[in-house]
Amino acid sequence: MKRIRGFVVLAALLCAAGAPQATPKKNILFIAVDDMNNDLGCYGHPVVQSPNIDRLAKRGVRFDRAYCQYPLCSPSRSSLMTGLRPSSTRVYNLTDHFRTGLPDVVTLPQMFMANAYVATRIGKIYHYGNPGDIGTSGLDDPASWNRVFNPAGRDKTTLESEILNYTPKRGLGSAMCLLNDKDGRDEDHTDGKVATQAIQLLEESREKPFFLAVGFYKPHCPYIAPKKYFDLYPMERIQLPKEPEDALKAVPKPALASTAPWPNFGVTVDQARECKQAYYAAISFVDAQIGRVLDAVDRLKLWDDTIVVFWSDHGYHLGEHGLWMKQSLFEESARVPMIIAVPGVKGAGKASPRTVELLDLYPTLADLAGLAAPKNLEGSSLKPLLEDPAAAWERAAHSQVERNGFPGYAVRTERWRYVEWDDAKKGAQLYDEDADPHEYVNLAADPRRADVVADLKARMKKAWPARVPGGEAPKKK
Repeated sequence: MKRIRGFVVLAALLCAAGAPQATPKKNILFIAVDDMNNDLGCYGHPVVQSPNIDRLAKRGVRFDRAYCQYPLCSPSRSSLMTGLRPSSTRVYNLTDHFRTGLPDVVTLPQMFMANAYVATRIGKIYHYGNPGDIGTSGLDDPASWNRVFNPAGRDKTTLESEILNYTPKRGLGSAMCLLNDKDGRDEDHTDGKVATQAIQLLEESREKPFFLAVGFYKPHCPYIAPKKYFDLYPMERIQLPKEPEDALKAVPKPALASTAPWPNFGVTVDQARECKQAYYAAISFVDAQIGRVLDAVDRLKLWDDTIVVFWSDHGYHLGEHGLWMKQSLFEESARVPMIIAVPGVKGAGKASPRTVELLDLYPTLADLAGLAAPKNLEGSSLKPLLEDPAAAWERAAHSQVERNGFPGYAVRTERWRYVEWDDAKKGAQLYDEDADPHEYVNLAADPRRADVVADLKARMKKAWPARVPGGEAPKKK
């Protein structure tokens, strides 16, 4: 009976994703990081050192306006991996699984598996619940993988009791907490082990193409890294944002309200600076592990046969508007770093200014690999922008979240960000990103911008024809 059921499932996948291609052209190296914002050298940051992500950007197309669909780990990752918006997956938290409401959805790696690829996960691609749950299945999706590896290093096995937590009432997965590991080697940390496992798999001889998903856990808190990465960031170079006194005057309450004390989670300025230093150290640490993987791609001469994708699940606040971490609809929380390196594309080494979404990765990879994607995908292939990063592009980017019990929806174009809270009953925000990139001046009530608001409202309605309150769990079938 199990064999019959397995045959039926495989047949359904083949039907949904398209028949296997006779000669799949390219391997896929799918590199994910957790909670990384755009504070990177290749995005113009003056302090952060990220030489390996920077060198990947020189090989690929760097997307300067890429956005997540929900600035929280599981909703964002579920959306990316299914190619559906959170309002379709009905995942708005860290507990619900997308298969509860969509049991037959074909995920991105499933599409490749159905076309004779070997799909492997190392580390965090779907969500694991709390960061301490490394080594368990958590909210992983077994149907998405042929093989899985769950490394756990000294940051999880021996160091957690030594972490300095400035917000002791919060668990380490959502706390202002850090540890300068003065004795640990890169290879002994979890992300070091993720890189080591990825290198071993790249070195395997193989008869089939691979979809290798390499999920790094940093710079997610607790901010832990070996000492040499802290040394890159002397405290005198670490400052919190200096904002106008009236910057929050016209900001709707749900945009700032959260379960954490405001501002800066209730910690002191010096403590917040220490956490920012540690966050930057964690970025440089995970950048070095990505570099180890890219070195293996160099050594094994895989660049001509491999598409490399780099992405973060959402952005991250470091004191902007008094906020830390994610779950806001300001630019720092919704914007993500995203790089796609494809052998032979004309746009290699350039940056695209177009507004794109993590949601677009699924149809893009299907297009690049010549595979028939499921017809229900809600993103668009970025292949035209890989050939010409400045090509005409009419799509906006859309993000949603829930704060203080109210759903928020945002639309981002190249110039504007517009946000509504509870269908604007709890307020709205409009920012001119050209004139006000830090989002200090809310223009939503400015009558001179009524036409802009009307246009963005129309785009919002098109993206979410029937809005769903954030927090509502999917119904079981």
